[in-house]
Amino acid sequence: MWGEIMAALRKRPRRGQTVNPFSARSRPELRSPQATDGNADERKSNLRLRRRVRRERVFAVLPTLLTLGNAVCGFGSITYAAKVGPEAVGNPLFLAGLLIFVAMVFDMLDGHAARLTKQTSDFGAQLDSLCDVLSFGVAPAFLMLQFPQMYHPRLLWVIAVLFILCAVLRLARFNVETGEEDSHSTFSGLPTPAAAAMVASCAVILPGLNDMLDPAMGTLSQGVGQALLLAVHYGLPVMTLLLACLMVSRIRYPHVFNQLFHGRRDFRQLRQLIFALLAIFAVRGLAVPLIVGYFVLASPAVAVWGGLVARRRKRQAGAEPGG
Repeated sequence: MWGEIMAALRKRPRRGQTVNPFSARSRPELRSPQATDGNADERKSNLRLRRRVRRERVFAVLPTLLTLGNAVCGFGSITYAAKVGPEAVGNPLFLAGLLIFVAMVFDMLDGHAARLTKQTSDFGAQLDSLCDVLSFGVAPAFLMLQFPQMYHPRLLWVIAVLFILCAVLRLARFNVETGEEDSHSTFSGLPTPAAAAMVASCAVILPGLNDMLDPAMGTLSQGVGQALLLAVHYGLPVMTLLLACLMVSRIRYPHVFNQLFHGRRDFRQLRQLIFALLAIFAVRGLAVPLIVGYFVLASPAVAVWGGLVARRRKRQAGAEPGG
């Protein structure tokens, strides 16, 4: 409607201007067939363009919904950890940790869905980072505070705040330093989902550790379960602080999904896969923190070992005669 009104206003003669009643502009029946066909082709082209834009907008909903699912799981983890979420049977800390892993699945799928539908944008990247702050920064830090407090509460609060701040800095640095042309084969610093998974894994194994304390399991099982529970309660805050430092470090971490499902696989990746399968077969529920812990600590160990070897070679080269 508005297009027809604007077209009619453009056809009105200006003040002092006369209109030739026999001109093609004033009489459409006098226009050439070529001009009419050209206008029809232009209208069809514009219609196809509008339909394609509308279709792309529909496809863009899928990555956005997956990203928002990440945020929903993060908020659900906080509510269950605070014991104010929906009524559910089971350990609330277990459910809180499990929701962080579900958030990781959403975080993994939204980026691939955006690339498959060719809908990568700055909006999606910023939205993904905001949801990651909630699910992989605030949620694991709050979950850590809900464990039995073996240290001073103020110290634990400071560790939780440092974890959140380092997660925010890590995500902001990733947005600034990563471009569309990057291969995404490695990360600079520990990824926030991996840091959150390490904290969440301690909550996921709690039901299994509590089952080991059952007298029917035997004395050995009770002793091992009690030792592992004490290790989790005392070691979780220290590990959370270590994870915060690794997130803002410059240690290179591999992109597991891209290396496993894209490109060529080498013997090192096959060895890691065998280690994961053996851990799952041997300790079952306890395999989750072992696998995540291997990913968290393997890269720093390799970096430290490489630095020591390089320093030793440099020292030997300097000690050689004539060096």
